[in-house]
Amino acid sequence: MRLYVQGLKIRSSQPTRSRLMFLSTRNKIIKINMSQNKTENVDARILSLASEVTEVSNQNVPVLLLKLKEILKTTPSLSKESKKLKEDLYNYDLIQYCVLVLKQDYSRVNGGWATAAKLAEILSNCCVGLDPSEDVEEFYNKILPSAVDNLLFLGRRLQARFIRAIKDEEKSEFLHFFRTVTDSLCWLFGGHIQLTVCGLRALLSKQWTGKGFGRELGRLLDLLYSGSYQKVEMQRLHQAACLVQAVWKGFQTRKRLKKLPKAVTSLQRGFRAKREQEWLHFKRLKEEEELKQQLHLQRRRAMRIFNEKQLTLLEIVHAGQVDKHMQEMQEKSALMIQRHWRGYKERRNFHQQRQALKQYKAAVTIQRTAIRFLKKRRCIREALSPWKGPAELTDARRLELHEKIDEHLRLHPVSQLSEEQSKELHVRAQETLGQYLLKRRLQQKAELCRKALLAQINTDITMLMNAPGLKEATEKHLEVFTSRSMPVAAKAKQCHNTLLKYTRWPWWKKLGDEFMDDEVVPKELPAVEYGTLFIGGSKPSS
Repeated sequence: MRLYVQGLKIRSSQPTRSRLMFLSTRNKIIKINMSQNKTENVDARILSLASEVTEVSNQNVPVLLLKLKEILKTTPSLSKESKKLKEDLYNYDLIQYCVLVLKQDYSRVNGGWATAAKLAEILSNCCVGLDPSEDVEEFYNKILPSAVDNLLFLGRRLQARFIRAIKDEEKSEFLHFFRTVTDSLCWLFGGHIQLTVCGLRALLSKQWTGKGFGRELGRLLDLLYSGSYQKVEMQRLHQAACLVQAVWKGFQTRKRLKKLPKAVTSLQRGFRAKREQEWLHFKRLKEEEELKQQLHLQRRRAMRIFNEKQLTLLEIVHAGQVDKHMQEMQEKSALMIQRHWRGYKERRNFHQQRQALKQYKAAVTIQRTAIRFLKKRRCIREALSPWKGPAELTDARRLELHEKIDEHLRLHPVSQLSEEQSKELHVRAQETLGQYLLKRRLQQKAELCRKALLAQINTDITMLMNAPGLKEATEKHLEVFTSRSMPVAAKAKQCHNTLLKYTRWPWWKKLGDEFMDDEVVPKELPAVEYGTLFIGGSKPSS
């Protein structure tokens, strides 16, 4: 009890009488509301007890609340009916009354301190197993702590009475009442673990801190304050991750600071290179602009010189020949314009024809590639198909076959078959053809397997013939003769170990089969033929 008394503080509340008056008023309101609604599911004894509690004086309330013990005995504990009954008691504030009346002075109540002990037992039985559907936070955060505080307060009172008692009978009575209250308190703590956690947390944090239990006590307090071990573990991992990130960011920052002079140098180099490139670009643009201006000036100068020459020629020419000269100049100008226009037109047509010719060649190339691809696919499909069509016949061969068919029909006339016989013959022919194709496919598979086996045998023979000696062998040669199949490797290892054991036998055991006894041969050696080559998938000949 020391743990709970020191761990839980008594909360300050309103005076008992004011709280009782408030609850009585509240119960009257609840009673009025419940009378208006349906109350068939509520026990009639609870309703009558609630109404009586609201009507009697405060001195008689504890005596009336003792009737709850008889009501609780009617239902088995931890059953659905018991839970329903306790929830109804909570809804009608009878449990709250039990919590509050524990602070009264029971020396003036009928029954005395025995009534208080019985009420403590009733209160613990009502609270254990109660999980209200309404006002859950109020129950767990207010009513349960208040119940614990009042029970502890009642226990202190009984302890003080026990100390002040003179007679042995009174001491034994108060001791019995104190044990009843402490048992009720323990029962309440057993039904609601969060109360125990609260008391243990306060006790450990106040009295056990700094007493030599540093790490273990810290982990236990973290677990109690967090509420779950998973949450503590996640918090620890989060702190570790934050530490790793901080170290990594610090390392990256220091690394970046070390590279900062190089970065500044490269930045300056890049800036200077870019500035030089921009200056060169500006210089090139300026030169191009100057070149354009020079060309424009040269063109203007040439036009002026040409016009001056024309004027000089016009001054030289006779006045009667000016019209003729102007006509000749116009004809020359027209011919030059026509020549340039026709050249431009031909060049444009040539470019258009060139583009069309390029598209035509591309289309021809694509068609040729597609035809070649389709031909390859057709050849592959025909090679994989079980049905092989007849080869193409020449005209002479076709005439020869027609003559043979006519001669055969003339020599062997066939009687006309009925429709049913024709269908039956057709079905038999189809079945025969299907059997032939199926057998042909199986034969092809068998032939492929046979060829693969022969190729494997030839490869193995070649490898064995070209195998180097033991002195010249290297790891590469060992990899060549090592099988990737685990069963084959295991069998080869077993044969090798058997052969080694056989070579290590004494000379008198290897004289011959006629000198060997079944008892002499060790039983651990498997029945394997010595000197034989193991081939995967084969059985040793008996």
